[in-house]
Amino acid sequence: MSDPSRPRASLRTAVVWDVLQDALDRRVKATGRDALDVLDTGGGSGNFAVPVARLGHRVTVVDPSPNALFALERRAAEAGVADRVKGVQGDAHGLFDVVERGGYDAVLCHGVLEYVDDPAEGVRTVVAALRPEGVLSLLAAGLGGAVLARALAGHFKEARQALDDPNGRWGEADPVPHRFTADQLAAFVEGAGLAVGAVHGVRVFADLVPGVLVDTEPGALDALLKLEAAAAELPAFHSVATQLHVLGETRGATEA
Repeated sequence: MSDPSRPRASLRTAVVWDVLQDALDRRVKATGRDALDVLDTGGGSGNFAVPVARLGHRVTVVDPSPNALFALERRAAEAGVADRVKGVQGDAHGLFDVVERGGYDAVLCHGVLEYVDDPAEGVRTVVAALRPEGVLSLLAAGLGGAVLARALAGHFKEARQALDDPNGRWGEADPVPHRFTADQLAAFVEGAGLAVGAVHGVRVFADLVPGVLVDTEPGALDALLKLEAAAAELPAFHSVATQLHVLGETRGATEA
């Protein structure tokens, strides 16, 4: 994801960013602290971390790529938030070798679950980084979006393969190891002891609309953003979204 402030990139980020910012604002009000401690697992070059830091929060990014962490450091410096962003090398499997267990008000797990061997265990691990009152932002690849994309490209056998495959893969060349339904992601979150606060479909239409139309048609980008926002919460569109976003909340947070 690119910086949510960039208009064209916002097609891929707006829904998640709006939900996340609202969740962080609610935690600020509940805790009485202006600055939260946020963990971004697999946060890469800071696509979410830097905008979150701009809100005044302290963000720790865990990523296995030294190159991504170098880019994170540069981006944070350019944004004037280097003092609020820390990058550490690591991954979800050995998360507590590099960060504190139970030390964060919010955890972002975006684009990580697809690549862990046991997704349910992956969610339980990142949830263990939360304080008793905290929120989880979980973003992962959607099964239905991949099936639809392969079918619209004329790859009908691959679409059927993805539909039937337990991991949602369309073939051996598929670069994504796991895709999920909204029900699966919600079950992972609940299985980790959290309450599901919201489920949104992400990139319901954005990946299907020709880029040239969005870039050249007057008002098209704004209209498409509004359409994405309107469809995101509707369960009927979760099944065709490229990605799915689930907001999980600890029991303490829901009672606060």
